[in-house]
Amino acid sequence: MNKKQQQTEQTKKKIADAARVLFAQKGYKATAIEDIVKAAGCSAGNIYYHFKNKEGLFLHLLEDWNKEWDQSWLARENQYPTTVEKLYGMAEFLALDQLSHPLTKAADEFFNNAEKAPEVEERINDMVKGYIDFNQQLLQKGIDNNEFDVKNVSGLAIILDSLLLGLNQHSRRMEREEALAAYRLAVDVFLHGIVKPTR
Repeated sequence: MNKKQQQTEQTKKKIADAARVLFAQKGYKATAIEDIVKAAGCSAGNIYYHFKNKEGLFLHLLEDWNKEWDQSWLARENQYPTTVEKLYGMAEFLALDQLSHPLTKAADEFFNNAEKAPEVEERINDMVKGYIDFNQQLLQKGIDNNEFDVKNVSGLAIILDSLLLGLNQHSRRMEREEALAAYRLAVDVFLHGIVKPTR
């Protein structure tokens, strides 16, 4: 990487770091490009050059959050010897991350904003596809290890994502232990269902 590329990356990082703090403090809607310009000590042109707009900048931060989560999960995944234990561990890790991450509230605002440019919708769809692919790979490990007997892995991956997404919304109003219990219950229901076995 040459000096100009280094400076470009440094500017991009400086903008992203300043924006992360502002979004965490003020939320998505209340943070204006002018606020980010002032906090980062750069021009609005720099923001538009690197991120196109406020939505692009926030998506960049969400993508960074996803990468951080993936790396943290990979570092701890080996603690869980079976896929069933991995599912419980992943659900707990998701719950704790959502409850404590500084961008959680701003992310809610961002996703609930109805007006989004087509390229933003496409990037969001790519993110969601990544979540479903992750679930599908995890479930496939369970099948390969002879833990699960299922046929429609892609359908179950979507159901698992939907379950966790819904819990993410509801757990915001819960205390930490209540949220963790809800996530554990969700995995119980996902794995075992609620129908009483007949004899």
